[in-house]
Amino acid sequence: QVQLKESGGGLVQAGGSLRLSCAASGSIFSINDMGWYRQAPGNQREWVTTITSGGGTSYVDSVKGRFTISRDNAKNTVYLQMNSLKPEDTAVYYCYIRYRGLPYWGQGTQVTVSS
Repeated sequence: QVQLKESGGGLVQAGGSLRLSCAASGSIFSINDMGWYRQAPGNQREWVTTITSGGGTSYVDSVKGRFTISRDNAKNTVYLQMNSLKPEDTAVYYCYIRYRGLPYWGQGTQVTVSS
């Protein structure tokens, strides 16, 4: 059974930074893609960023240059460093992994950016 546990959300002022973490547990070997989505109130869930098993990264345009995704394969953990946060970044952030062709999701962590 694969489980994802997120941490690091919270309240921050505009221009501030937060770092999200998501640790996968269970009998896991060689996770494929890892990444993050977010969902703001009244909006659909939006893809934010992905990191492949080889370390390749991609980002939605709205966060390029501000967010950085990374992973620690030894710890089965993915991180999201968020800098220069804006009020429009306010959302519940969900991590995901793709393992053996199947997606797994975290429970979500709230990020609130005040103006």
